[in-house]
Amino acid sequence: MRFEVSKVLDAIEARLTTDPALARAVVDLSEIVRYADLDGGRPASMLRLGLVIDALGRHVSEENVPVYAVVPRGLLSDADLTSNERMVVRRWADDGVVEVVPQLDDRVLEVAELLGLPVLTRTRAEQFRDRRPWVEEPGRLLAAVPGAGGPVLVARIGRGEVPAVAEPSPMGAKLLARVWSCPEANCNAYGSGGDPDSPFADMRKTTAPVAQPPPSLRSGAPTCPVHGTRLRDAGPRPAVEVLSVRIDGVVRQRFAVSTDKPVVVGRAPEGGGVMLGQWLTDDARKWISRGHVRLALNGGELTAQDVSTNGTGIRPGGSLDDDDRITLNRDETRTLAANDVVELYAGVNVGRAKLWATGGVTQPSSVMAEAPTMAIRKFER
Repeated sequence: MRFEVSKVLDAIEARLTTDPALARAVVDLSEIVRYADLDGGRPASMLRLGLVIDALGRHVSEENVPVYAVVPRGLLSDADLTSNERMVVRRWADDGVVEVVPQLDDRVLEVAELLGLPVLTRTRAEQFRDRRPWVEEPGRLLAAVPGAGGPVLVARIGRGEVPAVAEPSPMGAKLLARVWSCPEANCNAYGSGGDPDSPFADMRKTTAPVAQPPPSLRSGAPTCPVHGTRLRDAGPRPAVEVLSVRIDGVVRQRFAVSTDKPVVVGRAPEGGGVMLGQWLTDDARKWISRGHVRLALNGGELTAQDVSTNGTGIRPGGSLDDDDRITLNRDETRTLAANDVVELYAGVNVGRAKLWATGGVTQPSSVMAEAPTMAIRKFER
């Protein structure tokens, strides 16, 4: 059972991000792990995060939906979690896929406000209403509750509106336009990355400036939420464009392209990129190259360059008329207008995330697929 639970936690980790461009909701991990009514299990279980992530995927009808988790430091030593769970949370913190803060305060709400995201919570947050009046807006607070087919999200206020693709607040946009530097040498969010004496130092993923979490605001000054120190402005942040892969009408994955990080999309790109092979039919797999199209952002313009064997299609304005389709041959590049769609094969498309409000699928794949029934109810004691 330990191996099976570890596989589930690895699957959950793949849905965690502190990248402002990719997150779809914010959670307080110390709250989520105590939703005992979701599985009838022990007082605290990390598997409940997977149940809530699955509920979010069903709510927005999107595969691989990522969440931004804020973790109060006390959870890392919480005796209600197993030793393995505590180790996993520490690893997540060290790798920068969750944000660990000394005290929670209203950091979850601050992140949600700056990034324009909903919060997955059961509290109405009345104590913060004066400072965060938006918590009274419909659909901004979504509660995970037991449902017939697994947990579902219901709105604390409103009628369960599907959250829109995130738009940062005006202040959030200003903060996210800059790179920030923390004077603390061991800051893995706004510094060179991590404590060199950490047991996970060899596994650390250095946070790129474009993926920095939003700073906290204290007395109007950008502040490190971990160390409480004022951040230094280290210059402009690379521009970023969020794109979605849509296959046969289903949004399978969102990813970000920045001015310093082009992305190759294909069947199985070498050296990283966005891999589509697991979602393709046999015919599509034969047509689409390992690395098929290279997407880059330069001077504020998004470009598509064909790097395939069979060519890449561009559908201006998302047109379905084949007479409008433009074919790019090997090494040809085209600047993409706001509503242009890149077509790798019939029904295999890439476009800006804002083009597709919902994922078009009612039963997205589950991060809990590897969890045995007994692991959910009797997670290692």
